[in-house]
Amino acid sequence: MKRMRKFKYFGFALIGMIAFSACDDFLEEDPKSDITAENFINEENADQLVVGIYSELRDVYRDYTFKFFGTDIFAARSENFAFNPENDYFNLNENDGFTVWASNYRVIGRANLAINRFLNEIDFSESNISARDLGVAQAQALRALAYFNLVQQYGGVPIELEEQTTIRNDYTRATEAEVYLQIIADLEAAIPVLEESPDPGRFSSRAAQHLLSEVYITRGYSSFAEANDFQTAAGLAEAAIGSYDIRSQSYAEVFDVANQINDEILFAVQWGTEGLADDLNNNKHSIFMSQVFQYPGISRSGNIYGVSGFGAQPTNFFYSLFADNDSREDPTIHRVLFADEETTFDPDGDGPIPSDLILPGDTVVFFPKNALDAADLEDRLNRYYVYQPDQYEFGVPDNVPGVTYQYSSNILRNNFPIFEKFDDTVFDEIVGGARDTFVFRVAGTHLLAAEAHLGAGNTGQALFHINRVRERATGVADELTTVDIDEILDERARELAGETNRWAVLKRTGKLEERINLYNPQVIDHGAFDSSIHLLRPIPGVEIQLSSGTLLQNPGY
Repeated sequence: MKRMRKFKYFGFALIGMIAFSACDDFLEEDPKSDITAENFINEENADQLVVGIYSELRDVYRDYTFKFFGTDIFAARSENFAFNPENDYFNLNENDGFTVWASNYRVIGRANLAINRFLNEIDFSESNISARDLGVAQAQALRALAYFNLVQQYGGVPIELEEQTTIRNDYTRATEAEVYLQIIADLEAAIPVLEESPDPGRFSSRAAQHLLSEVYITRGYSSFAEANDFQTAAGLAEAAIGSYDIRSQSYAEVFDVANQINDEILFAVQWGTEGLADDLNNNKHSIFMSQVFQYPGISRSGNIYGVSGFGAQPTNFFYSLFADNDSREDPTIHRVLFADEETTFDPDGDGPIPSDLILPGDTVVFFPKNALDAADLEDRLNRYYVYQPDQYEFGVPDNVPGVTYQYSSNILRNNFPIFEKFDDTVFDEIVGGARDTFVFRVAGTHLLAAEAHLGAGNTGQALFHINRVRERATGVADELTTVDIDEILDERARELAGETNRWAVLKRTGKLEERINLYNPQVIDHGAFDSSIHLLRPIPGVEIQLSSGTLLQNPGY
């Protein structure tokens, strides 16, 4: 973490040791000093327990399982007839998705440990009571975040609020409604204590208000909704926005890698080039990529784009969402890829001639926003590859006779504009990234406010908030005069693609099945989505097996 690295890291390994200190049958200790779990953590270094919770969030937010596949704007990077359980719901089973379950419960476990130690075992002096309360509030908010991640995917899950010091296998699932009540209780307890503007990387009161707004919105669509859920969510979103005006910086500036700590970011999981090796281990830059090193002139290890580390690509529907005046498109995707090494490429087999020489900085492939006419296409194909908007899915377009760049000479079969918004400057192919992962930012809060106001029947305020986001993107004030949930979903796609859990948003709004059947190519070809099954994910099979028969599987798995 950037500024949070000023806190020492020696407590991290201890956290895991403390959690299992009661397992005497498995560990014979040979003490080498008088430093023990009981006297090592005190009020001076107790914050290490809180920092340890934040460190666990890295695994949560570098795991893209169940977030993007099987949606309207992301699909599998493969043939339309290929099968992918997460994307087309064919043979999705209990062996899929264990990492989502495990990483979020690790966050919960560390949060429970911190809360217990802060309240019951660490002797805080009167002068440090506020530090104690702030530590507990952060742990409560992060626990709520993890439970929200889980309940959206699995429905009711086991609620555990105590530090675990023994091995158990008798966990039972709470109802979905009970999980929401616990999330709300944690956040309502934390918000008055959290700081409004803490150090970057810390969970603020405004971040908690954003999260609680989304919790109430999600519950507002459910069968156990309460009458004022949408109205409550709207008020929380307004509070989280505060006085910040998103028009004070452009979308491109928000995603400038040199501007990662800026006023629009309510909460980010932090990475960086200092501290432990794990600080330089984000893979965000590698998602929504093709293997660009297979293009001539682009090296594997020296290019500015990286190597693909996730098997998804944007759908044609996603690319179609950007109007010509939408300034978000250029910072979001690369429509031109450039060479970084010198090479000779002879795709038409006419022998090495000067035009076959590719130099660093030369265009290698171009993805026009609008289809080129035949003459323009032919001219450009004499200098580099060109893939038209209807050629982004898997396959080899027909060759254009007589041009230098023949499509059959390109060994890459998925050719699409890769993502730019997560580009990093320090990375080692798939891993090694130093860029922060934005979790909540104010533009997203505006879209929560629009959705909440729409749900509450206040279309005037819904329009205000969606138009504020659009105004920054297009420069046009009050562009929309009507709004519905589809308009909000489209705006979320343009603004928040790859940042928020698209699957969860489509699920809560009741639009998942409709939209994947319209826009996801593999689902259109052979999708097996069943709303009686696939609106919940399978509880990991290993968890079912290790339980004593008390942990029940979701229907249909």
